[in-house]
Amino acid sequence: MTILIKNGRVINPATGTDETLDVLVENGVVTRTEKSIKEKCDRVIDAKGCFVMPGFIDMHVHLRDPGFEQKETIETGARAAVHGGFTTILAMPNTKPVVDNPDVVNYVHNKAKTVGAANVLQVGAVTKGQQGKELSDIEGMVKAGIPAISEDGKSVMNAQLYREAMELAAKYNIAVLAHCEDINLVNGGVMNADVNARELGLGGITNSVEDIIIARDIMLSRDTGARLHLCHCSTKDSVSMVKHAKMEGIHVTAEVCPHHFTLTSDDIRKIEPTVDTEKKVAIEADADTNYKMNPPLRTKEDVQALKEGLRDDVMDVIATDHAPHTFEDKNTSMKSAPFGIVGLETAACLTYTELVLGGYLTPMQMAEKMSYNPAKIIGIDKGDIEPGKVADIVIFDPDETYVIDKNTFFSKGRNTPFDGRKVTGKVRMTLVNGQVVYEDKEK
Repeated sequence: MTILIKNGRVINPATGTDETLDVLVENGVVTRTEKSIKEKCDRVIDAKGCFVMPGFIDMHVHLRDPGFEQKETIETGARAAVHGGFTTILAMPNTKPVVDNPDVVNYVHNKAKTVGAANVLQVGAVTKGQQGKELSDIEGMVKAGIPAISEDGKSVMNAQLYREAMELAAKYNIAVLAHCEDINLVNGGVMNADVNARELGLGGITNSVEDIIIARDIMLSRDTGARLHLCHCSTKDSVSMVKHAKMEGIHVTAEVCPHHFTLTSDDIRKIEPTVDTEKKVAIEADADTNYKMNPPLRTKEDVQALKEGLRDDVMDVIATDHAPHTFEDKNTSMKSAPFGIVGLETAACLTYTELVLGGYLTPMQMAEKMSYNPAKIIGIDKGDIEPGKVADIVIFDPDETYVIDKNTFFSKGRNTPFDGRKVTGKVRMTLVNGQVVYEDKEK
């Protein structure tokens, strides 16, 4: 099948291209990027006024499958991904069973291939059952195709065991995706440790919970030579430490999630104390659990540092930490609800609205942090739409302004603090392996 994408603003960080060009796709591969291609094709797509970029790559997604399919499945997650412009996603291993052996890796990869949506790469757990006691079958999972290992959802608190995992990661040339959280310092916290937590009478999570493990992991990366990637950074000091580590030549990269560069703890929607007249009991003050995520929403000072870190290319990647939950899971108190929000279908518009229109990123940097850099970090031949490359492409309209509606999500999850938020920038079409897998029918 041949597809001709005409009149789009091609933004390709791999070549530094930023100009109006036509893109010819033949048999799943980009074959030409030129002005005014006249080729007769099976389909012609007019991308006038839109960005044509390499498909986004999300390094941090929870698909919940196997074991928690009521929250998400590989199919619904992959379809949510292409709805958001993501053509490749990395699935975290905290499923049931945990992805700690080749059999579960193969299950995810094989199931994803039947969906025909986004490419899914399964990440392997660092330890068996994510129990932090014994290393998982890292060699076997590498042979099964994992691009990285991660204990996401928690940190490996045993530093010696983690060092051994990093040594294996360096040996097999795979990345280590680090969830940085000192579990002993969390102490029941559910949101950022600040005045908002105190007003609600809720336990706070300090910046040091994250920062201490970031410092440890950077030092272990230095010692072992492992390629360390820091997940969902949320603090101002995380930016400083990444900057310093890079100056020292340590193999460290870092990601920021849209919720962490868009919202602060001041934005958390409060629920005022009331009285249940029927039961004649007082209902304590609480907060909307769609704002409960880990790491938590931080202060304005932290958010500003994250934005500047992205602007200055200290922070390399924008990832979602897509974490779907059922309504029943989230429809409880801040103390009881699980951490996490969905993000695949809001990441691009929030990035464009907050960072590009906000003056922090250029469109080229947006493509770098959402596509080109992730591909390089995990070592896959993606994030590039020059001739000869697989046609994983997103067509993004930078002028469309609309209101986010969670009821339009393809994901099973509706747990988002961004429902009703006005944004600019919309995914019009997503191509995976040269096939149109998502198309906005409103245009």
